[in-house]
Amino acid sequence: MRVETLGDGDPEVAIVGGIHGDEPCGPNAVDDLLDADFDIQRPVKLIVANEEALEEGVRYLEEDLNRAFPGDPDADTHEGRLAHELLREIRGCDILSLHSTQSYAAPFALVDEMDGYARSVCPYLSVEAVVETAGYSTGRLIAYPNVVELECGIQRSAAATENAKQLAREFLVATGVLSGETGSGRHHPLPVFRLERQIPKPVGERYEVFVENFERVAEDEAIAAVDGEELFSETPFYPILLSAYGYENEFGYAGDLIGRLDGDEPAVPARESASARADGRNR
Repeated sequence: MRVETLGDGDPEVAIVGGIHGDEPCGPNAVDDLLDADFDIQRPVKLIVANEEALEEGVRYLEEDLNRAFPGDPDADTHEGRLAHELLREIRGCDILSLHSTQSYAAPFALVDEMDGYARSVCPYLSVEAVVETAGYSTGRLIAYPNVVELECGIQRSAAATENAKQLAREFLVATGVLSGETGSGRHHPLPVFRLERQIPKPVGERYEVFVENFERVAEDEAIAAVDGEELFSETPFYPILLSAYGYENEFGYAGDLIGRLDGDEPAVPARESASARADGRNR
């Protein structure tokens, strides 16, 4: 793990990249910040977490670091030990964790819940949505206080790196590390979704996804296919982190639109809540 500090004093703000070794956008953003000539108002800690996995270009060496928290100094796996070390390093900090995905090209934020920290940071970032992970945060860094995780774009893409660089700077302005006006250039309202359930992926060899993330899926709509056999929604929902090959055992998640950061309630009938089953039956 590489740890650098900008500014004088004990940092209360941290940016973490490289949780996954196949997501170089975060480490690239860290290097960009280190190369810049900033007038630092508050000290900030910059971390590249899983250097070994990054060097090999793999997601992880022995277990997924973002499922290994809190870790243990005597864990059997590299990532288990690293999770403990990383938590110790960022304790007491306001944290931004940079990631990329196979599911969606535009940046979006994930939080455990829409608490005061999330509300103080997310409106000032150039993201299209915020997702509450709630019951799906176990083992992840966002299960801990004052963490916002950003999906910066498509994995290994140049666009994801450029997005990560911009988002990191916006975060530093929002947290007072850098001077400047806060503002993402995105028009409010910022939609807030909540993960409700996983969409299982049956065993197969060839997978397809037919729906777009964050766009409402109607009842009985074809959402995906496994070896040419289509799967259909049982109730309306919003796809989140859906991709053909991003996860081993699920396509992604069904979610609800639960509100907006301007305080308005979503204009979606209650009967169309995605908290109802959306497990992708076939027919």
